[in-house]
Amino acid sequence: MSEESDEESIDSVDDELPVIEEGADTMEVGVIEEEKDPLEAALERAELAEKEIAYKDAEIQNVRKRFIGEKSELIQYGSMGLARKMLTVLADVDRAMSNIEDGDQSPLAQGLRLLRNKMWHELSGDGVTAIEAKGQKFDPAKMEAITTIPASEEYPGGMVVDVLEAGYMYKKKVLIASRVVVASD
Repeated sequence: MSEESDEESIDSVDDELPVIEEGADTMEVGVIEEEKDPLEAALERAELAEKEIAYKDAEIQNVRKRFIGEKSELIQYGSMGLARKMLTVLADVDRAMSNIEDGDQSPLAQGLRLLRNKMWHELSGDGVTAIEAKGQKFDPAKMEAITTIPASEEYPGGMVVDVLEAGYMYKKKVLIASRVVVASD
């Protein structure tokens, strides 16, 4: 073999060997990553996209259910504010009627009774009910204790002795809490 062919073969071997830079403390071995099959990569991305779409769809369904529930509650309790205002007017009518004797048949007395009955009929038709409190066990969710008196045989501790201001419910919600006197131990 000639010297030229020996040099060419040495050069070709040198081209194939890794080059180690001077001053390098450690030698890093390059790991050759296998290229993924494009079909497999596309399938992985598609699977990830399907999961994300399913998650977003579930989230949309939850928002839709919550919105429908809120809308239903707004429809069901929409006139609650008006009922509360009308109950204050009804309380004024009741106070005016407290100054009228039971047997009074004057046009004013009859008009007030008619007005009170008509207002109560309309309110109760819309879902307003009076809270029955006197003689019942005190319920802080529906009643407000204004004062307490000592318990007796007739009214044991925790029982409502008297109602100072009537309370009302609007369907299943407290509209106005009853203001009561409670017997305590």
